[in-house]
Amino acid sequence: MQSILKEGETCWRIAKADRLSIIIDAADFFRFAKNAMTKAKRSIYLIGWDFDTRIDLIPGNGDDDKRDGADSWPDALGKFLNALAERKDGIDIRILKWDIGLINSITRGETPFYILKWIFDKRIHLKLDGAHPTISSHHMKLLVIDDEVAFCGGIDMTVGRWDTRDHTDKEPLRKSPMGFAMDPWHDATTCLSGDAAKAIGEVARGRWKLATEEDLPSSADESDGETPWPDGLDVGFRDISIGIARTAPEYKGREQIAEIETAKLAIIAATKKTLYVESQYFASRRIATAMAERLKEPDGPEIVLINPEGCEGYLEAKAMDSARIRLMKMVRDADIHNRFRLYYPVNAARTPIYVHAKMMFSDDRIVKIGSANLNNRSMGYDTECDVILEAEEGQDVLREKIIATRDDLLAEHLGCTADEVAKAIAAHDGSIIGAIEALNRESGRGLVPVPMRDLTADEEAFAESDIADPERPSGVRYRTSHFLKRRFGHKVKRAI
Repeated sequence: MQSILKEGETCWRIAKADRLSIIIDAADFFRFAKNAMTKAKRSIYLIGWDFDTRIDLIPGNGDDDKRDGADSWPDALGKFLNALAERKDGIDIRILKWDIGLINSITRGETPFYILKWIFDKRIHLKLDGAHPTISSHHMKLLVIDDEVAFCGGIDMTVGRWDTRDHTDKEPLRKSPMGFAMDPWHDATTCLSGDAAKAIGEVARGRWKLATEEDLPSSADESDGETPWPDGLDVGFRDISIGIARTAPEYKGREQIAEIETAKLAIIAATKKTLYVESQYFASRRIATAMAERLKEPDGPEIVLINPEGCEGYLEAKAMDSARIRLMKMVRDADIHNRFRLYYPVNAARTPIYVHAKMMFSDDRIVKIGSANLNNRSMGYDTECDVILEAEEGQDVLREKIIATRDDLLAEHLGCTADEVAKAIAAHDGSIIGAIEALNRESGRGLVPVPMRDLTADEEAFAESDIADPERPSGVRYRTSHFLKRRFGHKVKRAI
């Protein structure tokens, strides 16, 4: 069995993780991240698409300003980070936020107090990342503590992310800082330690350097042996090698980085029986084409893809939902052996759960988790970071854990136990499609097939234009002007 991990192609670096855990949904992530940050001694790097200082890391935890007791730290993110800076002498806190995301912060009502304060603060250093091409976004989501523990995944510390694995309808703690109810939200990240965490720290410092032209020193060599692993977080995997894969667009002399796209294509090609994917989008033609080719094979794999019911916002829905429908048709036309399914999850009240997780499970061999979706931007236009775990020959215990993790995710979506999922898969000769269809219900928790429909002329044109979801920086202005000229003719000649 040949490894899919190759430095310089499918990943940037292969590094050893002495511990790695997969964390599902933000209620646990926020709680474990908060606990780990309270153990920081030297540095905290928060690198992300968005942060909102008003969110509570542990909603309903009690007095936000308490100083005594087992958890004496404030829960609101902004107050919590200030408390860390005040109580921990010499700690270096760095926050790197996508510059265009600042507009989101202002428009949704976030106070500029923390943003302005931290830009000039000597203890907490906030920078806005503008080191990217036009309309590109800084999308990777990293939290690195003392270069010893790192979180890498798809969860942003911002509004609307907090939810439990129950995804209960009208959950009272799932609300915005303004008190408005928020919809169910499904997400995932990882927590890891060892050399892999130090390597993630290097990714974070590299991004900081590009955005600020400032070098940050590694603090891993100053360790006293006590790592800030979160209390209560069970270790899912021990002493494993992982690949760290990135996406970054060509920008000011930096060459294009497309390790994640290369890795995803390699994972699809290597899958023998089952490819299980969770993604916010299904809009990458290269990925869809690779899936279609595997589905044509007589002995190819099953492919199950979990998406949200639809995208948020008018423009996003116009572009991404239209692209999904086009690719669904292409893949289903190739699915001559009936081995492809595309679902969205619903909770017990049949309310759609928004899927923001970005995961791939290939058989019992490979797990990929990170910030990159199945869309063009994540393949080449935005900045992304994923981690890839691959079991080697003879690592039977590791393979069992990979399968157990996948089955646990399916159990969450189907409202049953992981054991019931495993038994249903076995009863259907290893088919997860057969298991899903056997366990799925028309009431309560479940997975609903994403319906096909015809696209309008405007949707066809928008999906074809590649404006909202470009693959690479080069040619974006041409494609934009070409689309506008076709759509509006002489009305936009002066504008372009």
